[in-house]
Amino acid sequence: MKILHIETGMNLYGGGRQVVWILKGLADRGVENVLLCPAGSEIATAQFPAGVEVVYVPMGGDLDLSFVPKAMAQIRHHRPDVIHLHSRRGADWLGGIAARLCRTPAVLSRRVTNPENRFAVPLKYRLYRRVITISDAIRQTLIDAGVDPAIIRVVRSAVAEPAADSGWTSERLRGEFDLDPDACVIGMAAQFIRRKGHEVLLEALPAVLAAQPSVRVLLFGRGPLEEIIARRSDLDQLIACLDILVHPALDEGLGVIVLEASAAGVPVVSTRAGGIPEAVRENETGLLVPPGDADALADALIRLAGDADLRHRMGAGGAAQMRRDFSIDAMADGNLEVYREILAGESG
Repeated sequence: MKILHIETGMNLYGGGRQVVWILKGLADRGVENVLLCPAGSEIATAQFPAGVEVVYVPMGGDLDLSFVPKAMAQIRHHRPDVIHLHSRRGADWLGGIAARLCRTPAVLSRRVTNPENRFAVPLKYRLYRRVITISDAIRQTLIDAGVDPAIIRVVRSAVAEPAADSGWTSERLRGEFDLDPDACVIGMAAQFIRRKGHEVLLEALPAVLAAQPSVRVLLFGRGPLEEIIARRSDLDQLIACLDILVHPALDEGLGVIVLEASAAGVPVVSTRAGGIPEAVRENETGLLVPPGDADALADALIRLAGDADLRHRMGAGGAAQMRRDFSIDAMADGNLEVYREILAGESG
């Protein structure tokens, strides 16, 4: 089986990392993979095993119509069995059109809960044999927009096993950021965009600091403010050294950073937005509050910051849940099953 993947995002955010893991998992299962991505994109520099060929395709943005013939040329050259469209940055529409013109079945991964234009849905979603959503919440968003439930399959995102010895410890983290040894360290790792809820966290912090003076907050991410915020490539190692991961998102498809924190044994304070409740079991692996509610967020952070035993229990519960329900093997098998279903329909 040969799958041609199209990922047009320039940065290796949560969705891009999922693509890397899918490709590696499929390659381990004997699937031949071709990845089309823009030159200069971060995913182009990822380390892939044998069985993954990376092809650079110039792309000028979401509306670069010249991407269609470029993609068609690669489809005709590689002759894949299925085309998997991963990114919304033009890959959904433009890649779908290229697949349709080449008469090759396509599957689209949908990772966000952003509403679809109901008038565009009949035209857009006829381009795909199947749509893979990473949460039930996204599935319902598409159904509400008029997408046929029969073509939707839920395959949840995955999280890698934490490194056995990354070299980072709680003591080193505190030394790196000049924090007191007894500080309760809360971290937030997300793009600096409005829907991630940074403003809600900032509104909640005065109450948190008044009740728990030992709390210190670290913000990691990229976005419009990235020029004044230091970049870190070792974030996945730092997460395990946090006491709490806060993710006050106003909207979220599932929340890869939530999965990564839980896998590292870090309890999570997040919101009941989108698919997050599918990743965080309330009062078992973390605490959930209404999105946009700074007072409730403050109360949850105060409760968890003041109870080390509760943090330990929730962290252990999260790690167990990730191993059980969000493994890379399960995600790779889920995607592979969708391909097989499509090909069975093609030959039937």
